[in-house]
Amino acid sequence: MNARPVLQARMIPGIGELAITPLDIERHVATAHAWLRSDHAHFWGMQSFSAGQIHDYFTELAASPDFDAFIGLHDDRPTFLIERYAPTAEAIGDHYDVQPGDVGMHVLVAPADKRIPGFTWAVFVQIMDFLFSDERVERVVVEPDVSNDAIHPINRRAGFVYHRQIELPGKTAWFATCTRVDYDAALRDAIAKDSA
Repeated sequence: MNARPVLQARMIPGIGELAITPLDIERHVATAHAWLRSDHAHFWGMQSFSAGQIHDYFTELAASPDFDAFIGLHDDRPTFLIERYAPTAEAIGDHYDVQPGDVGMHVLVAPADKRIPGFTWAVFVQIMDFLFSDERVERVVVEPDVSNDAIHPINRRAGFVYHRQIELPGKTAWFATCTRVDYDAALRDAIAKDSA
């Protein structure tokens, strides 16, 4: 079986190589299933899904022009999951005026075998850089569960502006957006703080 193309990769001192590749259902579904069943992923709402249901879920995503799924690799090992979607295809699209250049994002970083300081932030930067590498993308939209206390500081550090709470199927969520300008400014600020 041929390896999927690597869409983006970079070596990060103290972290290792991070890369993003299209999700290959046959190669990655067992890994994704293990992640999505863990307590770590309870905000995804798929803990009770069987391997077959996860396979069907990603098969449906792959068939849709509005969704893409990717696997993130850390030193060639699957470590994070990304969904990129058109906001008009999800419930979030009913809660704001979707603009050309908007893209939605869901992220899951697998539970760590060992803690690497700065790892989650490095993954998040890799994902944001990947999304904005598409010149058509002007703004990233997220709708994290209000009680997902782990993601909110990361989102804000990356430049996401939290607008308001909204009711989505199965959760109360924050509606938050990050433009290219927001992200660039936040990244400069993060680099300056890390250097201080």
